[in-house]
Amino acid sequence: MKIFVILPRVPYPLEKGDKLRAFNQIKYLSHTNEIHLCALNDSKIHPKALESLHPFCKSITLLNLPLNVRLFNLFLSFFNGKPFQVAYFFNNKNYNIIQNLIATVKPDRIYCQLIRVTEYVKSQPIKKTLDYQDVFSVGLKRRIKASSIFIRPALIIEYKRLLKYEAQVFDMFDRKTIISYPDRNLIPHPEREKIVVIPNGVDSDYYFLQECEKEFDLIFTGNMGYLPNINSVEFLVKKILPIVYIKYPKVKLLIAGTNPSKKVLKLKSENVSVTGWVKDMRDCYAKSKIFVAPMLIGTGLQNKLLEAMSMMLPCITSNLANCALGAVNGKDILIGNSPEDYAKLIIFLLDDENKAKSLGKSGHSFIIENYNWEKINERLSQVICS
Repeated sequence: MKIFVILPRVPYPLEKGDKLRAFNQIKYLSHTNEIHLCALNDSKIHPKALESLHPFCKSITLLNLPLNVRLFNLFLSFFNGKPFQVAYFFNNKNYNIIQNLIATVKPDRIYCQLIRVTEYVKSQPIKKTLDYQDVFSVGLKRRIKASSIFIRPALIIEYKRLLKYEAQVFDMFDRKTIISYPDRNLIPHPEREKIVVIPNGVDSDYYFLQECEKEFDLIFTGNMGYLPNINSVEFLVKKILPIVYIKYPKVKLLIAGTNPSKKVLKLKSENVSVTGWVKDMRDCYAKSKIFVAPMLIGTGLQNKLLEAMSMMLPCITSNLANCALGAVNGKDILIGNSPEDYAKLIIFLLDDENKAKSLGKSGHSFIIENYNWEKINERLSQVICS
């Protein structure tokens, strides 16, 4: 079967959740299908991107999003009612190219990742699957409360537009997928239960326990230019760690991940290290004792938790993050709420190495049982190809 896959970003390198998801899905789908990939691009393409994708794709088309066109489309969106992030990824030249590509390839199915690129294929008569992945409107609504008064009006406008658009595109696609049940329940459409839940997975053969000397007590990972991650590490460093320091004044935290913002870089201290981009995140996990992700805003399944638990790190996170994950509190993971809660849980694990190891092993078993890419993508293949 020929599948035309359209993405808002080139799925390589795998430093962001949507890229990781798309790459692993394409890899699996290519086993029994002919994949024709079309990816939009608003930044410099990684030199190994095409080399990494070619083994899984019959054809690859990368379409640039020129800065002047992006800015003009954002300006127009103030008047045409489109969500800003939908307008950002659209232009007429690319639309015409994509229609010609589809006419040439004659795919049996179209797979569209995120509502950001639905404008390109929503009118195609071919059977289509939309991967909502996350509920953007809800994620944005949570960000509004934490935003400055200067950008809040724009965020409120975007929230209302996303809410409307997420409901509109539902009826334009034959099949819909999303990353978790809590996210599905938030989609603003009365038939939301028809959406199939396809979580992210983790390669447990790649992310495995590595015994080495521990240089850090705590670790947080992710795209450190992403607002939910920025808020989380600020909360961790400014609210939680001061309480931990009372008993463990020399506790060291590693913040590892690409594109650290100025706010994140300002958190550097004798006790707090910020790496920026790292070649192999496994090294960071391996030299840390405890993974802490006090997520306050955002939606979807946290890949960082899947990776850390796969490597048998004992993990502490928020109820918000665990809603999508579904781990058992006190058995597979520990859940915090207030700064005092998190500090108490961190101290508990630092005090008792055996309890920390037991939690890590249980978390690892949970991941192996529930988040295997092969099983997950088999379900995706059935959704797209049926």
